[in-house]
Amino acid sequence: MKKVFCVGELLIDFVAEKQGNDLSKATDFTKKAGGAPANVACAIAKLGGRGIFLGCVGNDPFGTFLLDVLKKEGVDISLAQRSKTFTTLAFVSLAEDGERDFVFCRGADKALEYDPTLRKILHGNILHLGAATALLGGSLEKAYGKYLFDALTKEMFISFDPNFRGDLWRGDEDTFIKKCTPFIEKSHLCKFSLEEAQLLSGKTDPSEACDVLHDVGTKIITVTMGKEGTLLSMGGTKKTIPSIEVSPVDTTGAGDAFIGCLLYQISGLGNFDPVFEDFALLEKMVAKANVAGAITTTNYGAIAALPTKDQIGI
Repeated sequence: MKKVFCVGELLIDFVAEKQGNDLSKATDFTKKAGGAPANVACAIAKLGGRGIFLGCVGNDPFGTFLLDVLKKEGVDISLAQRSKTFTTLAFVSLAEDGERDFVFCRGADKALEYDPTLRKILHGNILHLGAATALLGGSLEKAYGKYLFDALTKEMFISFDPNFRGDLWRGDEDTFIKKCTPFIEKSHLCKFSLEEAQLLSGKTDPSEACDVLHDVGTKIITVTMGKEGTLLSMGGTKKTIPSIEVSPVDTTGAGDAFIGCLLYQISGLGNFDPVFEDFALLEKMVAKANVAGAITTTNYGAIAALPTKDQIGI
């Protein structure tokens, strides 16, 4: 089974459960572990895969708590870094349908330093670039680009999830699009929400959005659309793969569970060729990933809600 290196943030989610989606009215918060790349690493590890987290937390109690959570979930944290900067925090409020409102307090995640010695262990494995904060500057952004280059030279399978957060890019969406473009161009698989696909392509129709994004360079596209399922696009073929019906309470981490489950399945292949040649195989993988994403929405907290192999039926 291939290793999956997940680069980016690990942070504290302070969740205002059942407080509505207006943070100004929230009063009670529960501490949860979060951060998209960390969630993906946990999703992979919980399914029995080899999830490796590559990011930075503060040298403080919150950072220790976060790394302990990942270790307990079976994630390899040997490459994680610690910083004198405080651990990154996110305050999350939830509406009754599980939709979220975010406020970020950015800290140690931006301090991740590129490690050139990792080149020797990257070869032939999977690189997942799915950080919401990676394109906001700091040494993390530099490391992000360098690991992309390493992946290209080390025959890795490259996955990219832009994880757009409107509060982080309001009024500067053009910069976000520009910074995402090289990763869309070079990645083998891109996972987009419908909002992201529309923003990055300039097209409202998801099928047309896929055409534009394929032209940028990526070979495989998944556009997650919640209860409407996932649009899978590869090699001129497109199909919407249905999800399962659930009653969501917290959509935090659903996309991470989806891509984690998909990458777990890809990591179990002897080589990556079937992914690019067999649409039916990808379709089956995406159907399982849809189940993973849906199940995650039925509980609070991204990592705590991640499903097991038995729940998904893998």
